[in-house]
Amino acid sequence: MRKILVTGGTTFVSKYTASYFADKGDEVYVLNRNTKKQVEGVTLIEADRNDLGDKLKFYSFDLVIDVCAYTKNDIVNLTDALGAFKDYVFISSSAVYPETLPQPFNEEMECGENSVWGMYGSNKLEAEKELLKRVPHAYILRPPYLYGPMQNLYREPFVFECADKNRPFCIPKDGKMSLQFFHVEDMCRFIEILVDKHPENRIFNVGNKDSITIENWAELCYIAVGKAIEKIYVSERYAQRDYFPFHDYDYILDVAKMLQLMPDTKPLSEGLKEEYVWYTENKDAVRRKPLIKYIDENIF
Repeated sequence: MRKILVTGGTTFVSKYTASYFADKGDEVYVLNRNTKKQVEGVTLIEADRNDLGDKLKFYSFDLVIDVCAYTKNDIVNLTDALGAFKDYVFISSSAVYPETLPQPFNEEMECGENSVWGMYGSNKLEAEKELLKRVPHAYILRPPYLYGPMQNLYREPFVFECADKNRPFCIPKDGKMSLQFFHVEDMCRFIEILVDKHPENRIFNVGNKDSITIENWAELCYIAVGKAIEKIYVSERYAQRDYFPFHDYDYILDVAKMLQLMPDTKPLSEGLKEEYVWYTENKDAVRRKPLIKYIDENIF
């Protein structure tokens, strides 16, 4: 049994991560402000990660999984406050790769500002640098779009809602824009592999081996609901983010290093079905955006 600290623990990725390791029988602690319901089977350390004082000093963790660091200061404040720990895994983002680089992005490319993601990507990169300066043996994961049960962002849930309501689905332009996904369970499995095998590489792109077009992604979401999709292709004169949950931006990673350690990942079709089951029971947990309202008022 490992003693694990998960930052956050109340929404999507951090919540799933805390639940995953608790279900494995690990002793899981979550660090959050206790403003939302906690996962069953975890121990709460109630605090703001940027105002920790000595709340962590007397703990000794086998593993710290930092899901919620977004800035250099987030890393500074947490690492200053920690007592003893063995392994540290930081969930960063592939937004650290400038969009001007050739795709698929690989870990050897020089990172920098990405105009699509703005300060989010720049801040994540600064957090990475600070972490490796302070904890050279830490691991950094750069995922594409994460999905799966507990997804509270209005991505797949938006398509599920359209399918449930038997609505036609709006596809940007010709639908050929490509994206890459990664199931949160696979992310947790890979963390286990890292702390078991301790590979020499410190930074890993993570994600499914294959990308998928947004048209095929929408089709799979409808299939997960058990509905046939009726597609409407929308011209460039409509701003994509007003009616569709992703930026107008192809987004593909080279995940060869990850696949050497974990060659199997969950099929997207299977993962979407799992997410839909969770969605049907937790619709109120989703942070909705007015995409359907915009479609009805401007496109249909």
